[in-house]
Amino acid sequence: MDTKITPIWTRVCEVADIPRLGSRVLERASGNIALFRTALDDVFALLDRCPHKGGALSQGIVHGESVTCPLHAWNIDLTSGEARAPDVGCAHRFAVRVEDGAVFLCLD
Repeated sequence: MDTKITPIWTRVCEVADIPRLGSRVLERASGNIALFRTALDDVFALLDRCPHKGGALSQGIVHGESVTCPLHAWNIDLTSGEARAPDVGCAHRFAVRVEDGAVFLCLD
């Protein structure tokens, strides 16, 4: 028996709705999601909560493929959600797909 689960993709916005080198917040009862856009227009999604003290990552500074938490300057890798050394911790990452300028998230 094949128990492979097919991901469900939800359209959340357009790439243009996310400021370049900035973020947009998707509000959810189970925790807000921060959508980030890099200088190269790559889009990433993390739970909007720093693993250190819970700061809103959406208020941080995007640089390269990282965001710096506004509370204590932890650098979080947007591709994995992992804090960069010497810090240790991880923000939950959501899979993102971009098609024809539309941003889709896998919220499973």
